[in-house]
Amino acid sequence: MDTSIPALPRPSLCRAVVVGGGTMGADVAVVLARAQAGVTVVEPAADRHDTIRERTRAGLAERGMAELAQKIQVVASLDAVAWEGVHLVIECIPESLPMKRKLFADLVGRAPAGALLASNSSSFPISEIAQGLDTRARMLGLHFFMPAHLIPLVEVVLGADSDVASGEHLAAFMRRCGMVPVLVRKDVPGFLGNRLQHALTREAFALIQEGVASAEDVDAAVRFGFGFRFLAAGPVMQRDHAGLDVHCAATATTYPSLSKADGPFPILTERVAAGKLGMKTGEGFYAWTPETMAAEKARYAALLRAGLALIEKELPPIEP
Repeated sequence: MDTSIPALPRPSLCRAVVVGGGTMGADVAVVLARAQAGVTVVEPAADRHDTIRERTRAGLAERGMAELAQKIQVVASLDAVAWEGVHLVIECIPESLPMKRKLFADLVGRAPAGALLASNSSSFPISEIAQGLDTRARMLGLHFFMPAHLIPLVEVVLGADSDVASGEHLAAFMRRCGMVPVLVRKDVPGFLGNRLQHALTREAFALIQEGVASAEDVDAAVRFGFGFRFLAAGPVMQRDHAGLDVHCAATATTYPSLSKADGPFPILTERVAAGKLGMKTGEGFYAWTPETMAAEKARYAALLRAGLALIEKELPPIEP
């Protein structure tokens, strides 16, 4: 197994490979190129190459960096990558454990011995993907949130065999890219962000299932209540604002009644069984038409950008 893993260079001196040119892969390429890293996107579907180029160019243009589009090239296969001198590989392929294992097994013989190998998987622990590979010390989770070029948070996840220093180096590198990295020191399901989200959504769906509130009112309670405050302070700091004694007393009465469900509620499984999957099928908890979907996506993106502008001064500066 690898024992000597060098630190990543500054982004402007870094050569990165993003495997998978879907929405996430393209946005990750934008994050890297903004910091002047050289990026090769590997996408087997040649008919998607122009779309990738257009999306990355647009993502850079949003920040007044359209000229950095030249930092990104798109190729059709791993064979087309100039592997010598690559420092970082980020996997953004579909959520299939066999596919990811096959890819990383292939990277053993392709990527330089000192390159960090990262997976953007939101479902599979890096320990499972790395199982049995000689490269597992330099394999890390690097989980972005969609849309990756707008959401500042990125999770750097250590597997059981991951080199801790490499995780710290990758976090420092992402900070230079203007992201807000968090180091997840245990490879638990859902990592950090998704565990917190699932804790919230479990209670949200429990309240809807039990008839306590409608989907619309649950969404409103989060967006215009405590969720609005999260832009200013996370849940732990908010407790310091309010007083730990107040929170401690509230837990005694609230915690016992919170949902302890260990699986999805019928309001979810019934919709999935009926093919009501949300925007992708035209109905979920809300009804969607092409027009309302387009309007909602535009509203959502505009608010994300407005929120990003509000916290911009608190974000790490890009340091090429």
